[in-house]
Amino acid sequence: MWVGGIPYTGGMLPVLLIINALFNVVVWPRFYKRVSADPRARDSSGRSTTFLRVHLVLVAIALVLAAASATAAVLSFIGVW
Repeated sequence: MWVGGIPYTGGMLPVLLIINALFNVVVWPRFYKRVSADPRARDSSGRSTTFLRVHLVLVAIALVLAAASATAAVLSFIGVW
């Protein structure tokens, strides 16, 4: 089946991957904003703590996974994957 000039293989995989990507893009940056405002995020001299760095790594991984999910969704939608 063709949708807008693109072959569509059907299935729920592209939809689930897009939902996953959107969730990660919406939720994780807001989470990081709250973490960075937490008193545990900075020490008494204003430097970032391990608490902040660990959460920054978690957010970065989640956003990389969001990009991978979005890419996989597009590839699945056009029938490449």
